[in-house]
Amino acid sequence: MGFDHQSFHLDLDRDRCTPWHHLVPQTRLLCALSFVFATALTPPGAWITWGIYGLGLAVLIILSQVTLGVLLKRVALEASFVGVVLLGTLFQSGGTLLWQWGFLTVTSHGLTILGSVSLKALLSLMMLNILTLTTSVSDLLQGLTWLKTPPLLVAIMASMYRYLAVLITEFNTMRRAALSRNLMARPQGQRQVIGNMMGSLFIRSYERGDRVYQAMLSRGYQGTLPTDTSSQMTHQDTIALGFMVALIILGQFLN
Repeated sequence: MGFDHQSFHLDLDRDRCTPWHHLVPQTRLLCALSFVFATALTPPGAWITWGIYGLGLAVLIILSQVTLGVLLKRVALEASFVGVVLLGTLFQSGGTLLWQWGFLTVTSHGLTILGSVSLKALLSLMMLNILTLTTSVSDLLQGLTWLKTPPLLVAIMASMYRYLAVLITEFNTMRRAALSRNLMARPQGQRQVIGNMMGSLFIRSYERGDRVYQAMLSRGYQGTLPTDTSSQMTHQDTIALGFMVALIILGQFLN
């Protein structure tokens, strides 16, 4: 089965009419980034703090009316990759010894670290997925530009998303060609075929990117994306940022 570029549509809930959607992109970005940083910088074992943050996140899920099933699927998929890294935090010394097998030991300190890091990752992933589900990519790039993100980085992210469907189409074309020639019938030869496909895709991407860049320069591109001056922060955005700051302070105060 080939890849489908439709599955890369991030902003499935961008057209809803909610108080969260009425905020300008830079406000949503500031709320999300401040929440993620506050969650990540909270010391281990602050269960009350993360409980408060989780309650605030639940309120945001209700207000933003995101599709809960899609949100949970995306978080579960991302957490499966993160979980492999987090598992290493379990085997740490310190605290009460709970289990031991050879050089592997599980202590109360290790369980605290694992639970803390897992909660941090879960809350952060949910917040970022809410942001991407409810905000279009163009609005996210606009918000990053407003937040003084380096223009080259913004341009790279815009190009990556813009031409992702093209790369997927190219890959599917090469894969169908390999299947029609019976080059992937044997499992032993699949790695070599896929490696050759990836190398060819890299060369095609490089050549296409150079042609696109030259075309952009000929049309007056100067290294920065056009900005929309209409997305200015309003009183509603100030209130939203105030609520987010109050939530963060409350969580840290009760730690």
